[in-house]
Amino acid sequence: MENINLTHHFLIAMPAMENSFFSKTVTYICEHNERGALGLVINRPMDLSLTNLFKQLSIEIKDPFQYESIVHFGGPVQIDCGFVLHQPVGEWQSTLSINEKLGLTTSLDILKAIASAEGPDQILVAMGYAGWAAGQLEHEMAQNAWLSVPASLNVIFDLPSEERLPAAMKLIGIDYTRLSNDVGHA
Repeated sequence: MENINLTHHFLIAMPAMENSFFSKTVTYICEHNERGALGLVINRPMDLSLTNLFKQLSIEIKDPFQYESIVHFGGPVQIDCGFVLHQPVGEWQSTLSINEKLGLTTSLDILKAIASAEGPDQILVAMGYAGWAAGQLEHEMAQNAWLSVPASLNVIFDLPSEERLPAAMKLIGIDYTRLSNDVGHA
């Protein structure tokens, strides 16, 4: 498990994580290096629309009907902070370039641009993120806590939240309902 890089991969929580925050989640890994990992849970919608988020932040909205998409609960770290996963990367004040197509931005300028219909083509807005300390994710992978698969932009941006877990599982070729808590011990 040494030297794995799960940047731009989905992590799918195994059934053993049933009683944790990550139960039945798909997490998109935005960055993974020797210092740890950062990701966003992409299938946990909150009871918060983008329109209401803009209102809470006193951001003027150009067309309220355009912003009915739901904000996601991205993870248990910094849940009062907004994270925007977007394509294309663009030029924003505080952006982590994940790859040549995707960025993760935490600055307010991107939300203001989205509200005035000048934001990126595709977005997923989340409150909070999932984080792992150095070596922690590798350890969890070795404990069979997660399945991983290279990410698909279609799953992130084109599918409703409830379809993301089955779609990510399909990328691996496994039916989630057939997963078991038992690890292979003969």
